[in-house]
Amino acid sequence: MKRVAAAVASVIVMTLLSGATAMPAMATTVPASASPQAPTNPVPEDPTDSVRAGEYWIDQYGVREAWKTTRGAGQKIAVIDTGIGRGPAEFNGAVVGGTDVSGVGASDGRTPVGAVDANHGSWVGSLAAARGTGNGRGMIGVAPEAELLSISVGFGASSAKPFTDQIADAIRWAVDNGATVINMSLTTNTLDWDTSWDTAFEYAFDHDVVIVVAAGNRGSGTDRVGAPATIPGVLAVGGVDPTGAASNDASTQGITIGLSAPSERLIGVSADGSLVQWNGTSGAAPIVAGIAALVRAAHPGMDANNVLNRLIQTAKPAAGASARPDKLYGYGLVDAAAAVSARVETVSENPLGSLKEWIRLYRRADSQPSPEPTSTPVVIPPLPPVEAAPAAGSPLLPSRDSVLYGSLPLGAATLAAIMIALGVTAAARRIRQARASREPSRTTNEESLTS
Repeated sequence: MKRVAAAVASVIVMTLLSGATAMPAMATTVPASASPQAPTNPVPEDPTDSVRAGEYWIDQYGVREAWKTTRGAGQKIAVIDTGIGRGPAEFNGAVVGGTDVSGVGASDGRTPVGAVDANHGSWVGSLAAARGTGNGRGMIGVAPEAELLSISVGFGASSAKPFTDQIADAIRWAVDNGATVINMSLTTNTLDWDTSWDTAFEYAFDHDVVIVVAAGNRGSGTDRVGAPATIPGVLAVGGVDPTGAASNDASTQGITIGLSAPSERLIGVSADGSLVQWNGTSGAAPIVAGIAALVRAAHPGMDANNVLNRLIQTAKPAAGASARPDKLYGYGLVDAAAAVSARVETVSENPLGSLKEWIRLYRRADSQPSPEPTSTPVVIPPLPPVEAAPAAGSPLLPSRDSVLYGSLPLGAATLAAIMIALGVTAAARRIRQARASREPSRTTNEESLTS
């Protein structure tokens, strides 16, 4: 709804839990591999590299096993965030395009936007598809042969352009530039969303794009999932700690959570090439986005609905879940190996809901067609003329109506009453006279009889 747009600007947060800590400095002068390695013959990892050893999710969540089938070649992951830095060796050959929708970044989306969280987009991108620093060392992403699109967005006061407009523009640009997976590590702390997002997300779904979003973090003030994690059809990702338990601070809860992935003790490459350890579903989302790219690469003919279905159907049950889906874990913990290789029944609809149907039900007033004008104008006959009002006379003089309906009837009634009264009086006088004339004769006769 349009009324949401003004309120959203003050509550937009990137879904990381503050407190990212710098890791020991690592050499970044070693060039990246000249070309992506085939899945069956990757560069052997250096067992002494502490960075690779710290990426516990690679083995715990079946990513290394999935690499035996694919490493994500041919897929494009659009990172709608603060922008992926140009300098780090881990991004050499990974970022193949980008744009800025904030109005304050570089045209290629590679200049980080924002004074506080400028490194956020680089951290997210590195988890999805970092290439390492070469020779089996340095941070490697979940889909190290997938390509990245860097779309820089301005959060909060870092851009004068409305945030809702930026996201709508970013999604359309990503779709038009070949994204097969879109990652959005952000939340709005509100269940509702602007109507401009209806058409933008529908545009992505209509073009067979998987959208992965972060669920948010309690540590950042998010107690429940907010848009875009509430939009039907998107894959909202909750966070768990290294043991697989729902994270207290680096995740949140909600019935729209689809999957869970690591959100604590994550590693990220900053825009300047330095490494940090950080927490938040901002990191859980690109891990799942990378796995989605692996699934799409392993099954080139599979549509987005079945990619999503495969991800949630092959998820490992969470030990702490009480239902499936669960408000903390969704359908469970993502399993890259099973998502890539398991046998899963196909579906014909998005298992996470239909935005088109939601719009039909809840935006009915907007979706109904506007009334069309008639082909020919309707002629309405003019009203009859109004008779002129009689000229006003003196209030002291009788009017026609007052004489006709007042004076004459009153006079007639008065005359009749007078005539009746005269008649009654005359009759009474005659009666008295008649009595008076009879009484003396009666007295005389009485006297005669006495004598």
